[in-house]
Amino acid sequence: MSEQNGGTLSSAEHLPPGEGRALWFFTDLYIAKRVSEDTGGAFTLFEVTSPPQSPPAPHIHHREDETYYILEGEFEFLDEDRTFTAGAGSLVHLPKDRLHSHRNPGDVPAKAVVLYTPAGNIEKFVEDAGKPATDPSTVPPPPEEAEIERLVTIAQEKYGFEVPPPPE
Repeated sequence: MSEQNGGTLSSAEHLPPGEGRALWFFTDLYIAKRVSEDTGGAFTLFEVTSPPQSPPAPHIHHREDETYYILEGEFEFLDEDRTFTAGAGSLVHLPKDRLHSHRNPGDVPAKAVVLYTPAGNIEKFVEDAGKPATDPSTVPPPPEEAEIERLVTIAQEKYGFEVPPPPE
């Protein structure tokens, strides 16, 4: 990384495609492009790739807003009780304190740049709950029930997320 002063870069930085810390989070590939230490806590930026027919995971962030800029494919979003689809070139902002989720309803991978404000909490959660993506081309299977329960516990107890039980 470039030299920084209080989270402000002292020179330009270039991250080529695919570069950054890559983690599998559920079945999505998260590549950290900028994190709290890079931005003085202002924001976290991930490149997120969701495989086809990825499962939704409704949750509530109580600490950060989430903004998607969709690069490829389509994402289906839940915002409280409304569901909508957004494709390449779309921007979707999901404010904190609202039930939301994203998923790829399509037959091809979907990719987005996802901005979280403020930084810190979300990247620590993805790091803690995710697994290193040593081979980003091989999508892991969906997590087993015990793994999901572990992730929900971490999310709620350590990172201030709310994960309601799935509807009956």
